[in-house]
Amino acid sequence: MLTGSLVCVGTGMTLGSHISPLSRSYIEQADVVFVLVADGITEKWIEQMNADVRSLQPYYLEGKSRMITYREMVAAILAEVKAGKKVVGAFYGHPGVFAWVPHNAIKQARELGFKAHMEPGISAEDCLIADLGIDPGSSGCQHFETSQFMFYKRTIDTAALLVLWQVGVAGDRSLAKFTTDSEYRKILVKLLAQYYQLDHEVILYEAATLPIQPTRIEYLPISALPDATMDLKTTLVIPPSTKAELNDELIAELEQLVKSREAAEG
Repeated sequence: MLTGSLVCVGTGMTLGSHISPLSRSYIEQADVVFVLVADGITEKWIEQMNADVRSLQPYYLEGKSRMITYREMVAAILAEVKAGKKVVGAFYGHPGVFAWVPHNAIKQARELGFKAHMEPGISAEDCLIADLGIDPGSSGCQHFETSQFMFYKRTIDTAALLVLWQVGVAGDRSLAKFTTDSEYRKILVKLLAQYYQLDHEVILYEAATLPIQPTRIEYLPISALPDATMDLKTTLVIPPSTKAELNDELIAELEQLVKSREAAEG
């Protein structure tokens, strides 16, 4: 019988504030905990919960493809699962949001016959909604990883919110950069100009990871994006620039449906 197991948990975004009691319990009871969090202070905080906490951060290197890094992380996690240990992967935010390692570690562990599952955490999206006072249900919301948005042809609804994640590495095809420069962002601006005016006001957002750290909420026109300060944690939020048009034909069809049923019941 296989005795190893894996649980990937979310620690949330802000130190000590966002982790669920269940996720904390998994960390405390694990044989080994792998951590990938926003800063060293959060790592130290998790080290107080378990005697064997191992950082995944050293796998990252400038110029090294992140895909190689991610595969190495998964291999390290699975090695301990195969050794029969109760393993926890603790990841900042939500472990299933923009997180290749947790998804693939769980998938591979299950394929090998081990118990593996994910526990949710508060993500950057959750913080963004609260900090910016945005309701995705009011206008609708579109989410894309920025480079993916650039590499593939998309149909954008300018009457809905557009959220572009990891805008600081916009256009990086190598997966080896921690940031891209203004020339890459000029290409992004050129793409956005197909849908929006260059003076349309957008927001650069970064959630706070420490209680004493300020949240970044910076308003600027699209034209200013190439020279703005960004990194991997920066998110671009583009408010609607147009109003949604009513689908009169469909509304008429629905009204006719109601009348038909009222007549049948009458």
